[in-house]
Amino acid sequence: MPLAEICPESNASLAPSQIDATPCPMQARTQAAAMQPCVIRPASAGMPPMPETPPQQFASDNYSGICPQALDAIVRASAAGSAPAYGDDPWTRLAEDAIRTLFDTDAAVFFVFNGTAANALALATLCPPYCSIIATDIAHADTSERGAPEFFTGGSKLMTPPCPDGKLTSAAIKLCCRKAQSPQASGPAVVTITQPTENGLLYTPEEIRALADTCHEHGLSLHMDGARLANAIAALGCPPAAITWQAGVDALSFGGTKNGMAVGDAVVFFNRKLSRGFAERAKQGGQIASKMRFITAPWLSMIQSGAWLENARHGNACARLFATELAGVSGLELAWPVQSNGVFLLLPEQSMNTLRAKGWRFYTMFGGVARFLFGWDAKPEAVKALAADIRASMQA
Repeated sequence: MPLAEICPESNASLAPSQIDATPCPMQARTQAAAMQPCVIRPASAGMPPMPETPPQQFASDNYSGICPQALDAIVRASAAGSAPAYGDDPWTRLAEDAIRTLFDTDAAVFFVFNGTAANALALATLCPPYCSIIATDIAHADTSERGAPEFFTGGSKLMTPPCPDGKLTSAAIKLCCRKAQSPQASGPAVVTITQPTENGLLYTPEEIRALADTCHEHGLSLHMDGARLANAIAALGCPPAAITWQAGVDALSFGGTKNGMAVGDAVVFFNRKLSRGFAERAKQGGQIASKMRFITAPWLSMIQSGAWLENARHGNACARLFATELAGVSGLELAWPVQSNGVFLLLPEQSMNTLRAKGWRFYTMFGGVARFLFGWDAKPEAVKALAADIRASMQA
């Protein structure tokens, strides 16, 4: 929506009793000017029209709006009037209980503003400043968080062994442990994995259990970056517990923002003892919302209604639709199989430029792979329109 310049004489539409008759000391107005009708002038008046852009973008599921269940929950929480601050409210307590019920365990649950904070603060709680964090070489914690884990730990380092398909292995964890055997090295304290991975692949419960066993054999904690965990659960068709604590995960960053909320991710410590100090770190990092109910009420609503899972199923289905629409296009390849809500394409540079010229947005990652992500509100007709433009660009 373009910015608008609103005429200051807009109070002319008010009833006489509602108008402040006291002259403004900073700017004299004549009575005639004050009674002029309100005029709304677009800031873009006189400028050339903006180029037409596609109706919906799929560069990221962060582009999505707020889903109805989350928005309605915020409105209802606001309509309830005042409430205790900093999480001492009924919505937050009920949301914590809803997450415990969802995972079928008595976990420690916290809420922060975003995924970067969830990851960085969880890892800082699990890793002393003189130790290290093991992650893949494409991990969000390493490539997309501006050093937040190192910053909040106060000195730890990231160890990122090569992982060709974006998935960490027990062998890679053992290699990192061997490399840090010197007393002068920053020995690892925690392993973090992303589910789904940054390139859209899924860890099975068996794969997670193997990683967890390796971690615990070496005295390491296992953290899961679950920014899109709902998509993984929807794709695998398993209970949330099966790919988290039952598979050996100690702590989880549970994404809400990418699943249809306006803001707010949860941090879940399945081992309550490991959560010691997290609340203090979150406060120190500016991640304790004063009006916490507006972050937690959507969590409660989306879990109780089942929207968290339906949203993920829809995003996954749109990714499959997109891949189906592109099947058989000559010269076009998938970089990885489509397993969640992301599609990664090996597009020629000319095709990418053609799409950008048409207004499509997408990220190029991993050396030039085009990434498309589909959120809860992805429209099938827009998905097909993007696929049609990609087909046309390849033919050109």
